[in-house]
Amino acid sequence: MADRRTAGHVPPPRPATTTVTLHRAPPQTSTRLLGLLALAISGGALLLLTGLTAAATLMGLIFFAPLILLSSPIWVPIAAVLLVAVFGLLSLCGFGIAGLAALSWLYRYFRGSHPPGSDQADYARRRIYDTARNMKDYAQDYGGYLRSKMKDVAPGA
Repeated sequence: MADRRTAGHVPPPRPATTTVTLHRAPPQTSTRLLGLLALAISGGALLLLTGLTAAATLMGLIFFAPLILLSSPIWVPIAAVLLVAVFGLLSLCGFGIAGLAALSWLYRYFRGSHPPGSDQADYARRRIYDTARNMKDYAQDYGGYLRSKMKDVAPGA
């Protein structure tokens, strides 16, 4: 009997921990201070490196601008040819890989190993076959209709 009473006993709910109660918890000042110090040091170092990079880029542009300007009739056609060559090579590789994948899929499909998507291909094949058969039947029916009309118009034909 006592077991039944303890089995049905529900413990009182614990207070819910929310962000408000966590936010009101007393902060650990030494940990927070070290975190802010690390943030300030790393942020300052990154800001310094960003400034140095921007300054070096600007100085390089100022220094090499006359050389770039004078040699631009050479660089623009070279860049255009390289751009077309790179895009052509990447397209060739992409189409080659896609073609090999398609051939591999077809080989597995005709060998009967059911590659991914073969069910959809079979469904599409059946739909095309059914549509073609229906169109053939419709054409035969319509052709017979036209033949009968032609005999009405020209009885000797």
